[in-house]
Amino acid sequence: MARSGLAAAARVARWADAALGPGGDSATTDGKATLSDATAERAARDLGLTPAQVRADWDTARLAGLIEVHGDSARPGWRLRAWDRDDSAVLRGWVALCDAWSLAHPEPEEYEPAAVAEVVTAMPQVLSFLQLSAGPVPVPQLLDLLQQRVTELRTERCEIDYAPQPEASGAEAAGAEVSGAGTAGAETAGAEAGGAEAPAAGAPRPDASAAPGRAPAPGSGSGLQRPRPAPAEPAAADAPLEPLLDWALEALASVGALTYGDGQATLTPLGSWAVWVKLEQICVAAQSPAGNIEQGAEDMLRGCAQLRPNAARAEYRAWLAARPVGSAVTELIGAARGEDALLRGLAFEALRVVGAPAEPEVRAVLDEPTLRPYALLWLAEHDGADPEDAHEVLTRQEATWLWVDTAAAVADHGEAPLLVRHLESAVQPTVPALLSEVRAVGHPRTVQVLVALAAAHPDPALAKAVRRAAFQVHTGG
Repeated sequence: MARSGLAAAARVARWADAALGPGGDSATTDGKATLSDATAERAARDLGLTPAQVRADWDTARLAGLIEVHGDSARPGWRLRAWDRDDSAVLRGWVALCDAWSLAHPEPEEYEPAAVAEVVTAMPQVLSFLQLSAGPVPVPQLLDLLQQRVTELRTERCEIDYAPQPEASGAEAAGAEVSGAGTAGAETAGAEAGGAEAPAAGAPRPDASAAPGRAPAPGSGSGLQRPRPAPAEPAAADAPLEPLLDWALEALASVGALTYGDGQATLTPLGSWAVWVKLEQICVAAQSPAGNIEQGAEDMLRGCAQLRPNAARAEYRAWLAARPVGSAVTELIGAARGEDALLRGLAFEALRVVGAPAEPEVRAVLDEPTLRPYALLWLAEHDGADPEDAHEVLTRQEATWLWVDTAAAVADHGEAPLLVRHLESAVQPTVPALLSEVRAVGHPRTVQVLVALAAAHPDPALAKAVRRAAFQVHTGG
C-alpha cells in the first residue's frame, strides 16, 4: 500500500534526480523547495502529466523524503536510493508523509492559526482512539474526544496567579467548598454512568490543582491563592472545532491514513500500522533501562560504556525513539568527532541501530581521517558484508589508524591486560612491523598509546622496544 501510494511521487523524484541533479537545470528560482513554473511545465511534458499534478507529486516526494532540495538543485533522498531494495525505506517514507499530513493538505486560510495548532497537537490521541477501536468510529464521538483533548491542552497552559485575593467570609468559603464537592460528586456519578468517554491511554490529564471540586489551598499572609487559567486567544477559544476536525480527517484521508465518509472514520491498515509504530516508539522510549534517554549523545554514550552489548543496544533504541532520526544522527556524528576514542566507537555502534537513515551522513564523513575507518566499516556492514570480514574494505594504513584509535580507547577506559591482548588484533604479523607502521600513520594519540602499552606488557624486551618507538615518535626521530 505504501509503495503504490507513493508511486507517483517516486516517479517525479526519479525524474528530478535525472533532470535536476548536479549539472542539471535548477529546480527552483527562489532557492526554496517550491517548484518553478518552467521546471513544472518541463516535467509535465516529459511525464505526460499536468503541471498541477507535477506540483502535487513534487510536494509529496519532498514530505516523504524522496527528494532533498538544496538551494536551487534537487537530489534524491536516501529513501529513493533504497526504494527498489528496501521495503522499510518505503514505509518510513510513508510514515514521514503521514506525520506531515497538515502540510500535505493545508488548512483553509479562514481558520485561526492558534486553533489549527491545537487540533494538530490533539490529533494523535484521536488516531490512537481510532486504532484501539479497530473499526468505524462516528464523527460525533471523535469530536467529543477532540474537545476533551483541546480542553486539556488549554488547562496545561494554566498559569497560577500568586497575588493575594480578598479574604472570603466564612459563609462564602463554606458555600464554595460545598458547591465544589457537589460538582465533583455529580461529575463522578456521570462518569460511572458512562456519560463521558475516557481519554485514551497515555493522554495527558489536567493538573489536579485545577480540577473541579478541589478546594484551594490556604495561602500565606492574608489572602487565598487560586489558580487562574491563562486566557486562550479569543479567536482560538471561540473557533468551532467541527470544521477543523473535518479538515483534519480529510487531510489524513488524503495521505492514506484513514477513510472518511458517511459520518464516520476508519483507519486504513497502513494507518493502523503507523499508529502502532508510534505507540511502540513511545513504549520503547519509556523503558530506557539505564535512564539516559534525556541525555545528549555524548552523555548517553558514556552512560552505555559499561553496559553489555545487548543492554547498550536497548539503550540506543530508547534514546533514538525519543527524538527525530535526523537530529539524532547529527548528534551522534558530532560525538564521534570528539577526542574520546571510546565515544567514537560507541557512536558508530549506535548508528548501526539507526540503520539506513544514517547512510547519507555516514557517507559524508568519509573524507574526515578521524572517522573514515569507522564509516567504511559501517557502510560495508550496511551493504551486507559480514562483520567478521568488513575490515577487508580498509587499507593497511586505515586499519593501522583504527588499531591505534581503539588502543587509545582501551588505554583511557580499559585495563592493562586488555591493551596487551589488543596487540593480537593488529594486521601486522610482527610487533616491529606494527611499531613501524604505527609511527608512520600519524595518529595524535600514538605516543600515549605506546607508553601505556610498554607499561602494561609483561615482556621486558618488547616493552623496551615499544618505549623506544614512543620516544622516536615524540622527538620526531
